[in-house]
Amino acid sequence: MSSSLTDRTGRPLDLVLYMYETCPYCLRVMASMKSLGLEIPMRNIRQDPAALAELIRVGGSKQVPCLFVNGKPLYESSDIIRYLQNEVRR
Repeated sequence: MSSSLTDRTGRPLDLVLYMYETCPYCLRVMASMKSLGLEIPMRNIRQDPAALAELIRVGGSKQVPCLFVNGKPLYESSDIIRYLQNEVRR
């Protein structure tokens, strides 16, 4: 759980980024996380079969990047970056 992160109303957020290290869209999201100073747990679907299975079970697809926000999937790097910029607080 990303206990130090909240949404803009102050509610705690549970965030997990599903990714793999050579995905250019994942790299964009990770660069944005770094520039925003956000530390979000990451699950590499190429190194962790359980992460891939969870991504497919919950999201119905193996598409990455996928940010789980309180257990719900958010796809598309531009949407994830926008969410991080506008909704997440440290």
